[in-house]
Amino acid sequence: MNDFWDMDGNRMTLTEWAKAFGEPRHIGKTTVGEAEVSTVWLGDDHQFGPGPPLIFETMIFGGPHDQFCDRYTTKEEATAGHQRVVSALQEGRDPGETR
Repeated sequence: MNDFWDMDGNRMTLTEWAKAFGEPRHIGKTTVGEAEVSTVWLGDDHQFGPGPPLIFETMIFGGPHDQFCDRYTTKEEATAGHQRVVSALQEGRDPGETR
């Protein structure tokens, strides 16, 4: 089995993943103060252990929560996670408490 998945959660080959990786991958990109919240499709499974594949990632660049990271299985979870992190920053809360 491979560890590559499309945005809809279907398995794909390394070649298919590499080709798709060149396409737009952002689910969300929002600036809050000095921080940028970026949510992208990774496609390769970042689940290091048992559980569903984690193929989307939200990361904060800049600000007091720089390098905060959360990962998701579905595009819907990633979209909701992006908004949770953005809302937490806008309200002055720790985004890690939104999980």
